[in-house]
Amino acid sequence: MEVLCQSRPKPILPYAGVYRVIDFTLSNCVHSGIRSVAALVDHQRADMTRYFRRWFSANRSLGSLTVLHPRNASYQGTADAVYRNLDYLSRQDSDTVVVLAGDHVYNMDYRGMLDFHRAAEADATVGVVRVPITEAHRFGTVVTEPDGRIAEFVEKSSRPKSDIASMGIYIFNKSLLEAYVTEDAADPSSRHDFGYAILPRILRKGELFAYEFKGYWQDIGTVEAYYEAHMDLLGEKPRVRLESTPPLLSDRKVSIGRSGGERGYVVNSLVGPGCVIEGYVENSILSPGVRVAKFAEVRDSILMAHSRVGYHSVIDRCILDERVDVGELCYIGFGNTTSQAERDITLLGKGVTVPGHTVVGRSCVVSPKAGLGSFPGRSVPSGSVIPLPVP
Repeated sequence: MEVLCQSRPKPILPYAGVYRVIDFTLSNCVHSGIRSVAALVDHQRADMTRYFRRWFSANRSLGSLTVLHPRNASYQGTADAVYRNLDYLSRQDSDTVVVLAGDHVYNMDYRGMLDFHRAAEADATVGVVRVPITEAHRFGTVVTEPDGRIAEFVEKSSRPKSDIASMGIYIFNKSLLEAYVTEDAADPSSRHDFGYAILPRILRKGELFAYEFKGYWQDIGTVEAYYEAHMDLLGEKPRVRLESTPPLLSDRKVSIGRSGGERGYVVNSLVGPGCVIEGYVENSILSPGVRVAKFAEVRDSILMAHSRVGYHSVIDRCILDERVDVGELCYIGFGNTTSQAERDITLLGKGVTVPGHTVVGRSCVVSPKAGLGSFPGRSVPSGSVIPLPVP
């Protein structure tokens, strides 16, 4: 995700052309009746703060949105972030705290999980979802008793015993959370992280439960996951529905259609406002202002705002970041799909300019702002990185 996140933090990556990933978590709070939210930000905090302010200005139904960033050194982990803002937490009236991640795609009413937490008389409750066992190593995994009590929790095991994965959603009794993060802060050997430190500590000493979420959920921690979260928007029965009720809220009034553009042909795609499509687009998501020239083809791809595809060029199974300019008679994503298709995505970073008559293979990564001189011989073999890393 490094190429996509060089110019913006992961939570405000574009999603579905006109939204941001963080919109899901914020919208879930509003629709769950949560009226007081604190956003703990560190990496690229200025960009995050600006977005939160715009979002809150457009969505006043959220009672308060407080942005908290470290006053000196960076946060050392998720638990450390909470510990260093205990003064804020102590001023809140609620005796229950919901801790959420900002880089997940899902629609969830947290009230069901809160009811479960209270009924179980838990010290803490972890939101969990079932994932393919081949993907479980990316997450904390749990082994549960029939009543939902967690018997074992392991963060990102190389050999997970379970396909029940932590969603990075936690509910704590406030007084216990304060005690646990304070105890953790005094431990010099701790990683100061909820998954690695706090949850194992609660498992040893208290009552830790799992609440299984049955809906769609995707952690966009990898390029492949980010791509799949977009492809899940498409088809006759998409796994993610933007037209759902209650609605997904953003920092502005937005809309994206399943067809559009001018004079072109669009099949099973989402097209943002202001796109000009004179070629062919299939199974793709186009952000506002994208231009697809005559006889050009875009297939199974994500094109971010103001990207341009030149005359007779092909974009196949790619992600093009904002303001990518592909010249005429190019083929980006050239080659046969392997049996491990999830590794075949070609990624062009923000502001890349691809000269005409260039072929770029599958599984390539082109770093942001790569220009005309970055494509020697106008042919880039599959699996290449441009510019090449310094030895």
